[in-house]
Amino acid sequence: MKITRNASAHWAGTGKDGKGTLTTASTVLNQTQYSFNTRFEDGIGTNPEELVAAAHAGCFAMQLAFNIQQAGFAADTLDVRCDITLEDGGISSSKLTLKASVPNLDQAKFDELVAHAEKNCPISKLFNTHISVDATLA
Repeated sequence: MKITRNASAHWAGTGKDGKGTLTTASTVLNQTQYSFNTRFEDGIGTNPEELVAAAHAGCFAMQLAFNIQQAGFAADTLDVRCDITLEDGGISSSKLTLKASVPNLDQAKFDELVAHAEKNCPISKLFNTHISVDATLA
């Protein structure tokens, strides 16, 4: 299966003083504001790293849910946080923190399924950076 998704960015002005908006085809983001302040300071709006973090957390959670299902289990909950680090002009790391509740799943199998999701979710495959997961099975 091949799917294509899209989003667009509009920017006006200089890098530091300009402002932009982001819009997704689904309109979940619809002219959502972003700027230097939202990226490097504490302005109101979003930024590319926050969106990448959301994409990686969501992708990892879905891949892990499929892995757990294929192993014959069902997750009650998978709560994933992603911290993207931007330094020296590039994304240097993506840290995933997972809290999972999966009845009857033992730690060894959980660790195996998490490791597979870490390496094989499509967003993980996109990155050329250090990715780590801190996973807890309740």
